[in-house]
Amino acid sequence: MRKLEFKIHHRCSTSRARTGRIRTLHGDVETPVFMPVGTQGSVKAVSPEDLVDANVRIILANTYHLYLRPGHEIIERLGGLHGFMNWNGPILTDSGGFQVYSLAKLRNISEQGVTFQSHLDGSKHFIGPEEAMDIQMALGADIIMAFDECAPYPADYEYVLNSVNLTSRWAERCIERKKSAQALFGIVQGGMYKDLRQLSAGELVAMDFDGYALGGLSVGEDRETRLRVIREIRDSLPDAKPVYLMGVGTPEDLVEAVMLGVDMFDCVMPTRNARNGTLFTSKGKLNIKNACYIEDKRPIDENCRCYTCSNYSRAYLRHLYMARELLAYRLNTIHNIFYYSHLMEGIRKAIEEDRMDSFRQTFYREYS
Repeated sequence: MRKLEFKIHHRCSTSRARTGRIRTLHGDVETPVFMPVGTQGSVKAVSPEDLVDANVRIILANTYHLYLRPGHEIIERLGGLHGFMNWNGPILTDSGGFQVYSLAKLRNISEQGVTFQSHLDGSKHFIGPEEAMDIQMALGADIIMAFDECAPYPADYEYVLNSVNLTSRWAERCIERKKSAQALFGIVQGGMYKDLRQLSAGELVAMDFDGYALGGLSVGEDRETRLRVIREIRDSLPDAKPVYLMGVGTPEDLVEAVMLGVDMFDCVMPTRNARNGTLFTSKGKLNIKNACYIEDKRPIDENCRCYTCSNYSRAYLRHLYMARELLAYRLNTIHNIFYYSHLMEGIRKAIEEDRMDSFRQTFYREYS
């Protein structure tokens, strides 16, 4: 079998939304799909079995974090990331570029790569395109990402142009370095500038990656600007390849980006919000800390079939959270991940039945 196959099943008649299937060495993934973030080889507060129960089929892990701790060489010796974390489904690893941009205490970008200080202990490290490939090959993910430079926001035109050119040169080196059967995605940069996004997309498409990601978004820009960038760049990407929107993940973002033809998403929002007491429901967000839930016998969402909603009340979940019981984080996270998984299932069904427009209208009417 090829390292990655992408087949489009159905196209929406009134938008660019489409359903499809990504076939990897560790199983198939129905798209559009949301990938929970397993930063350090673990989706925070839940087990792989919890993810399977929530119908999660693919997760994301962070190259930067696993490189720093416990180290990719250790993970490789212990059977790769799948065996290390006991996850049998597909895994996507990011390149580490965004974490170097956002977490490193000090960093110095050169043609060769990025020298930076660890956010853990201040130790000095270097990652370039070759190192990013070596780390991800050792981790053994099904889909790996080219090393890129994520420009800050806002940034002037000249800076972003240099960032795009550097990302393209690094992408070529990633292709040359990769010797494994893993699928490799290129990351389109270009900030909020339409011509630079098109320049980046054109150069990466010419390199014939297995898929294409939109990077450098959700870095401080407003939602309308983000949607404009996605809309403008989508036509520059091959229709036959999966399109991945990195790090963007409110329910509204998912619905809108699917309408624009995006196939894959990831974000820490469902897990981070769960740990902060914010729960997603079909009627909008619910803050479990609120005193109005002290004696509320209802589940989080009466329309939800997750383990948490099937067994526990809002009153109990509020008690756990206010008491800082660890169980609160697990139960909240199970629910939020199930909500996202169920949302994507509903989106896929709506596309297949050619009613994505009405699904969108109903979503906004109920979610608000």
